[in-house]
Amino acid sequence: MCYKFLNVKATALLSLGSCLFYACTTPPQVQEDITTTAVQQEKIVLYQIITRLFGNKKTTNKPYGTVEENGVGKFNDINDTALNAIKDMGFTHVWYTGVLEHALVNDYTAYGIPLDDADVIKGRAGSPYSIKDYYDVNPDLAVDVDNRMREFEFLVSSTHANGLKVIIDFVPNHVARFYQSDAKPEGVKDFGEEDDDSKAFDPNNNFYYLPGEAFQVPSGYEPLGAENSFPTKDGKFDENPAKATGNDKFAVQPDVNDWFEAIKLNYGVDLQNDRTTHFDPVPDTWLKMKDILLYWTGKQVDGFRCDMAEMVPVEFWAWVIPQVKEANPDIVFIAEIYNPDQYRSYIRTGKFDYLYDKVQLYDTLRLLTNGQSSADHIAGIQHSLGDINHHMLHFLENHDEQRIASPFFAGDARKALPGMVVSATIDPGPVMIYFGQEVGEPGAGVAGFSGEDGRTTHFDYWGVPEHQKWMNDGAFDGGKLSEEQRELRSFYMKLLRLCNESEALVSGKYADLNLHNRKPGEERYSDRVYAFLRYTLEEQLLVVVNFDTREQQVNIQIPENLLKALNLDPAHSNKLSDIMMGEVLLMEAGEMQSGIAMELSPLATHIFKIEKTR
Repeated sequence: MCYKFLNVKATALLSLGSCLFYACTTPPQVQEDITTTAVQQEKIVLYQIITRLFGNKKTTNKPYGTVEENGVGKFNDINDTALNAIKDMGFTHVWYTGVLEHALVNDYTAYGIPLDDADVIKGRAGSPYSIKDYYDVNPDLAVDVDNRMREFEFLVSSTHANGLKVIIDFVPNHVARFYQSDAKPEGVKDFGEEDDDSKAFDPNNNFYYLPGEAFQVPSGYEPLGAENSFPTKDGKFDENPAKATGNDKFAVQPDVNDWFEAIKLNYGVDLQNDRTTHFDPVPDTWLKMKDILLYWTGKQVDGFRCDMAEMVPVEFWAWVIPQVKEANPDIVFIAEIYNPDQYRSYIRTGKFDYLYDKVQLYDTLRLLTNGQSSADHIAGIQHSLGDINHHMLHFLENHDEQRIASPFFAGDARKALPGMVVSATIDPGPVMIYFGQEVGEPGAGVAGFSGEDGRTTHFDYWGVPEHQKWMNDGAFDGGKLSEEQRELRSFYMKLLRLCNESEALVSGKYADLNLHNRKPGEERYSDRVYAFLRYTLEEQLLVVVNFDTREQQVNIQIPENLLKALNLDPAHSNKLSDIMMGEVLLMEAGEMQSGIAMELSPLATHIFKIEKTR
């Protein structure tokens, strides 16, 4: 990303009072004394991997291919070499997606695992969110199926030995249509084992029922084709009475677009009668879920990404999270949540550490990347989340979202680099990368249940081609990457390492600069540019990005009262060192106050460290 500066010369000094500056341009939190801010010790940098795809070396990629044809990654593929490379990239945590045993087509009955029915499985490999046994791990991931839990435990210890922490999924809202635990501890009852299925709802039932009616497979669900048929694929599934489907659908025959492979769990909320709640005495589902969380906490995992957390009552989280944290005070809970009106409730009442920031920041950055929004909206998002933005998990990709490099998103991984810089640096909240993002994986191909939709499948056996080039047959050294991919990965490495090397990014404050600089009639500062400060008393960073594919000219002024708050005397000379690009901009006495004039190259990304020279 080359860029060039215009000469930084004095321009007309705008005299804006502090009242105008704070009222119109920045969130209220920048007014606080920065000496009183609590110091965060670490910024979480999370790497999400689909565990069954990460280590797969096969490149066949046949639609609906079998595990023998398309291959599957194993726990053991994620070895010290891989973990060292992940740590070296700047990550602090790894989210191993798809660890828990879920419904799949493969036959593991020889190992005492009941056979699943293909009529209620999406893809051959199955959805990682259709849990079949909360107390077991996916047998596909084991080299030795009988020792699958030991292989997972070894992965946990290896991850820790390499200086990384482990996040796994917790799926509380629903289970596989055929849930049956063969690994549960002695004395544990299965979900539904003691239900009264003559009642549509009972507070102590684990499921919701449609009494007197049998489940019917969705019409038109023919995923496998004649050449890939299975004995268990006969258009029928024995469930009588039928249970409510995972996405709160009370129908004997759910739609093919429903979560028909999953059944909804009952947390004491009568969903069909005004959502009345029955939380006293504590519902049986709450007790079972607490035991499951404590079981995995005992396996030394460091946190849980909680699937569709907002579909589970916040009262449950308020009850269970403190109990789990008694066992491990450092354990982390991340909520998948999409309703901003509920954010503060799930943090303050529900006790979650972090929430998805999908609906606001992700959606805005995606639109910006595609030229469909204004950078001016970013400040409003940060302002609206001013009291909780350190709880927000930022990302541009995950398993549910389309790949940046796919034609469904940007079509070019480089176009999202300005958004990636904003996502990673705008506040102390965690930032997440999805495996393959750092080498421009486009998520191409029809894998099976996953069609051509710009996503990497999490339903099918599949190889991930661009990621496999970095994996390089298990060397994990990028040996097959193109020069362009190496440059992209190097960019991500610099950015992610900086997240914990910079005090300002770990625990500093934020101040928007766009609204102060983008005045009515201003032609030299478009809404395709975004500039902001992250700062502590010891370190001040100026972040400037250009979302446009054309050059942009800007003149960035830092208001006088903010210069004072940063202890920057504009009468002194200052140096701006671009941490990402290695360039240095020298500013003579007075020039800082006049403005920093730049010509930004297309898709420019700059993180300047502001330093006094005398």
